[in-house]
Amino acid sequence: MDFEALHSASFGLLDDTVSDWTSMLTRLTNLKKAAEDGLHKQANKSNWAGYNATVSREFVGKTAGEFGDAVVQATSIRNIMRDTRDELKAQQRLLKDAIERGRGKNLTVTVNGGGFTVRENPDKKAPGGQADVDALRDELQGILNKATEIDTTASTALKALVDLVDHGFSDASYKDRDTAAGAVKEAERLAALARKKPEDLTPEDFDALKAGLGRYAGDEIFAEHFASTLGAKGTLEFWAGVNEPRLAYRIGHERVDQFDDLQKHLSLTLATATQADTPEMSKWKADMVSLGDQPVSRNSTSMGFQVMSNLMRWGNYDDRFLTDYGSRLIETEKKLSDNGRHVPMAWQHMIPSPYLNRTGTDTGSDPMTGFLKALSNSPDAATDFFNGTFVSKDEDHEFMTKDKEGKEVKDTLSNFDYLFEERDWPQERDDKGEDSISGRNNLALALEAATTGHPAGEMPTADTPPHSEAQAKLMERLVSSISEDNKRLTDHGYMSDSIGQIASEYLPDINRATTDTDSSADAGRVEKEARARVEKLFPVAGAEAVMDHRDVTRFLLTVGQDPEGYAAVEVSQKAYMANLMDYHLNPDLPADQRYSDNKQLLVSEIAHASGEVSGTLNVGRQEAVAGPAAEADKKYEQSMAQWKNGVSGGIGTGIGVGVSFIASPVVGAAVGGAATTVSSLILEEIFQNAEAKAKDAAGAQMGEDWESGLDSNVKYTQSAAAEAAKVHNLPDEGDIAEWARTGARDGYQHAGDFADRVAPELQTDI
Repeated sequence: MDFEALHSASFGLLDDTVSDWTSMLTRLTNLKKAAEDGLHKQANKSNWAGYNATVSREFVGKTAGEFGDAVVQATSIRNIMRDTRDELKAQQRLLKDAIERGRGKNLTVTVNGGGFTVRENPDKKAPGGQADVDALRDELQGILNKATEIDTTASTALKALVDLVDHGFSDASYKDRDTAAGAVKEAERLAALARKKPEDLTPEDFDALKAGLGRYAGDEIFAEHFASTLGAKGTLEFWAGVNEPRLAYRIGHERVDQFDDLQKHLSLTLATATQADTPEMSKWKADMVSLGDQPVSRNSTSMGFQVMSNLMRWGNYDDRFLTDYGSRLIETEKKLSDNGRHVPMAWQHMIPSPYLNRTGTDTGSDPMTGFLKALSNSPDAATDFFNGTFVSKDEDHEFMTKDKEGKEVKDTLSNFDYLFEERDWPQERDDKGEDSISGRNNLALALEAATTGHPAGEMPTADTPPHSEAQAKLMERLVSSISEDNKRLTDHGYMSDSIGQIASEYLPDINRATTDTDSSADAGRVEKEARARVEKLFPVAGAEAVMDHRDVTRFLLTVGQDPEGYAAVEVSQKAYMANLMDYHLNPDLPADQRYSDNKQLLVSEIAHASGEVSGTLNVGRQEAVAGPAAEADKKYEQSMAQWKNGVSGGIGTGIGVGVSFIASPVVGAAVGGAATTVSSLILEEIFQNAEAKAKDAAGAQMGEDWESGLDSNVKYTQSAAAEAAKVHNLPDEGDIAEWARTGARDGYQHAGDFADRVAPELQTDI
């Protein structure tokens, strides 16, 4: 910074700018409140349907969120500018004070171009002579250097903040210039350490990287600057080098037990970085995709995909990057497996290949494992990926199907078809030497995100959009695939918790399937009228997954064979049934949303469908507990009881409602919102009974379990119907409870009969 610029600066314009940003911040805060309290909350309460349910409501939510991001970004800009102004004013005061002290020592400071000159007065010398001249000169230069640093880092921070996104606003938050500038400086320091040769890395370097990345992983300016400074190739070389014991022997010897922490922090940092829209990060992402099918270095046995996929197991990566990365990964997989004919041997871990994954679940040699974990955190990218084409019927491959004439012809496979049904997975082992489950388990997690629209392991919220056509299409394929060959799930039971969660969020669609109504466009008039009534009975927000009754039954039988899958669907079905009773028995429900004015028919139909779902699950449960029944059966009760712990914000939040359930604003049940009073009471009863049974040492016989399930199903359904009648002050509470009892009993018993017909391989004696 020029001497004269700092000495003569008025700062009036900067004062006005800070004041303007403060005023803007106040207005934006008011707009944010109006958008959240008015636009967003009203959108969530509204009765969306069709295109509006999947697109408009999501758009409204994102628009309201932009106001919040605008407030955050405006606050950061105001804070940085205010802090910069105050610091420059302080440096100006220091400059003028130093000049005044110089005058007292007979020293004169004059402007010299962009700099300055310090001289002794010709008529009176300084007490310390040249030493005083040098001291004042150094002090003034130090002040100018500091002012220059303040000005430069403020400019860098503001530019970095604004450049993070091409459109909209960034939610990166900084309290002052020092915080933002510190993020940039730390990114440069750590990137320099990561660029060191692996053999030159010291334990102290490792500690600095682990601590710094851990601290700044969520800082957008830091993450963008670190990744873009290191570069895509530098990122790959760093992680590959760290895990090469012949090179990084010092840190490998002294810090190997902390490699998993570094892997996690680096993954989170890179995920944050990919959300930035800067030209540098656009290049990083493009380069990373291009480097995927190439060796990391001349002497490396690892390819780019193998290294990078292990840095994708944590964090929310940019959807577009994941889409591009996944497309190139599939292209590479096709080449290495000869279009799926055999195991992609390049992904098979071989000695002395490095261990690129340090979590202990697998070696990291199969890049599909880490990539699928990334998809589990990014629902939109996951949906696009699984619906993408692996091979078409025009390509050279051996996947066959039969045409309408029964002739064998080449089939077209989606990425879902290939990964879930056909892929020969490379053999993997965990750190205990046992067969690894992480590849297919991550596949299940990614499918959970792809079908539900929210990250795996989470529950739907009011902001989760209803299912899209692409999500519903994928759900249809999942159900039909498991129905076709249930070993695709039963041979890998650890996937069942995710599959059960998926099913629990498609209960309206599943209940519709049990009615056997024709949803095709060429259905006759009578069939269409019946279908229209069913659509009112089980209303769906968004796109419907249209499934065959037989497929749904075989699917539920399979899910029911795992305690966690069973619990996810059974608990949610009971809550969904209770919500339906509450919804349909409300006398204020608009006429065009009513299934029937005949309450007996209405209650019986709801109870029958719910009973069939529960009965079908219980048939699967009986199959699973045949053998060590007592211990196996207790696991089911324990899984049921544990669902209470997974419910956030009180009993029933998100359970049995999900994003598919549509309720009238008159009824007051928001999509994805908290459960009603009716379902809360039923869930509490279910959890209490499950907790009691889980502690019971005695094991039931299979026939007893079937009867017990029937009794419980009838009891919960009766309770839900009676409670709904009570809530809405209906005079025929006793009749409603009786209709619910008979409907639930008939539906449950029908499940056993229907299961015998569609799944005769299950010989369980119930």
